Amino acid sequence: MRVSPYIFREYDIRGLADKDLTDETVDIVAKSFGTWLAARGVNKVVIGGDVRLSTERIRRATLRALASVGINIVDIGVVTTPMLYWSLYHLGLDGGVMITGSHNPSNMNGLKLTFGKTTIWGDDVQEVRRIAERGEFVNPKALGAVESRNITDDYISMLLSKIKIKRKLKVVCDSGNGTAGDAISRFMNGLGCECVSLYGEPDGRFPNHHPDPQKRENLKFLIDKVRETGADVGFAFDGDADRIGVVDERGNVIFGDLLMVLYWREILQKHGSAEVIVEPKCSLALPDAVTRMGGRVVWWKSGHSVIKAKMKEINALFAGELSGHMFFADEYYGFDDSFYAAARLLRIIADSGKTLSELMRSVPLYQATEEARIPCPDSEKFAVIERIKEKALKIYEGSVLDGVRIFYPDGWGLIRASNTQPVITTRCEGKTEAALRFIMEDVKRRITDEGLPSFEWTF
Repeated sequence: MRVSPYIFREYDIRGLADKDLTDETVDIVAKSFGTWLAARGVNKVVIGGDVRLSTERIRRATLRALASVGINIVDIGVVTTPMLYWSLYHLGLDGGVMITGSHNPSNMNGLKLTFGKTTIWGDDVQEVRRIAERGEFVNPKALGAVESRNITDDYISMLLSKIKIKRKLKVVCDSGNGTAGDAISRFMNGLGCECVSLYGEPDGRFPNHHPDPQKRENLKFLIDKVRETGADVGFAFDGDADRIGVVDERGNVIFGDLLMVLYWREILQKHGSAEVIVEPKCSLALPDAVTRMGGRVVWWKSGHSVIKAKMKEINALFAGELSGHMFFADEYYGFDDSFYAAARLLRIIADSGKTLSELMRSVPLYQATEEARIPCPDSEKFAVIERIKEKALKIYEGSVLDGVRIFYPDGWGLIRASNTQPVITTRCEGKTEAALRFIMEDVKRRITDEGLPSFEWTF
């Protein structure tokens, strides 16, 4: 059986659950990963999954396949992705599989593969693909054994040991019917906060709204509930709870790039100068702010696995993404955990004696769009970006670290291929409204000139 090469993406395995991730395909992928692990001396892994309707089927197929190549398995059931990451430390294991479609539509799913204490990406994912194409799997002396563990209580206890909040705050937590659910309420109550739960019942159909906190339309219920209840802050979580969305007490959305300014302010006050990783989708407000605070900006590619690898390389204290992945290594493990990121923000608010909107007043705010996603087949998207890049750089300066970030006189426009979906993503920022309008029109023209559908900007 031939497996589509397009499911092997930069950071994980991902595709349409019933088309690209059939039991037969999952069997080959999991056997290939088990073979890859065995070659590195790993014979026991942890496996967990989110609440999508297809996850249980894929989880069972993964369990069977890994066991068939001699891999022993600890099954931790329905968990958030950060719980699975932490289980590698807690259980002392060096491999794992998280079945999740993350923030993608409900008909998609995927496998996040871990080795050591982090996710594999890039060439390692492609090596798993090559094993799958050859069909050369390890032939074990015995089948792997499967045991079940529930680590939720231990995980919440660990979180509560890591952070304390000085004063009681009222929070609204929107789980979007994803995996955050009851666990985030328990954690918030354990911190001494008053927690209002929104869509905490797990439901893989995501009936109320899609669990992607980067999209403002998915935050409207959270905004309303924060205003209605007089909460100090609202948190939204994506489907597997590795990304965070934030709404202040007035209902203003604070995206990841500006939220990082608050985190860096706390960290740099304690540690002085440090290298600050900034990814291409971020506002100029972030590098401008951290430079003033003594940080040294390191521009790097987008993507949770790519950024975690860069953090290890330079021993970074913290990093994050516009999308809401936050990686704390100063007081935490260095992986992206939305629960911990929420608690760190609560600590900042409580220690300051100010409201979140008051804290944000000191953060520069430029005119910017949200990230737009334009459908483009996986087989074409990188070639499209190369053509756009070549034409744009004949006129403007730019960065080609990840797609092309075009430098305009008073702003920038980013056009890049998504590593997780068959889409082109784009975002623009201008220091004035007029500058932003010009950049938006120029970027949109460059995209639609390539035959991609027209789209509307949101702000």
